[in-house]
Amino acid sequence: MKNKRLKIILITAGILLSIPFIAMQFTNEVDWSLGDFIIMGILLFGTGLSCELIMRKVKNVNNRIMICAAVLFVFFLIWAELAVGIFGTPFAGS
Repeated sequence: MKNKRLKIILITAGILLSIPFIAMQFTNEVDWSLGDFIIMGILLFGTGLSCELIMRKVKNVNNRIMICAAVLFVFFLIWAELAVGIFGTPFAGS
């Protein structure tokens, strides 16, 4: 069961990364560089593996949900900052 979840995480992250790659073939609106794919891959795999670690180590279901929600919230904040510079930090190149 544990390896099955890990495979699902890896496949899901790969599929999510393939969406902008495929879109780049059809439109100029999506313009990702190799660095963009690497950073997003690190974010996706890191978030998925963090949630997997939480699922394995935390026994209380309520705590699992809260911690995974916090990890996902941080992921979305970083994603929004990198995508559009919502906070205007140097982290996003602003």
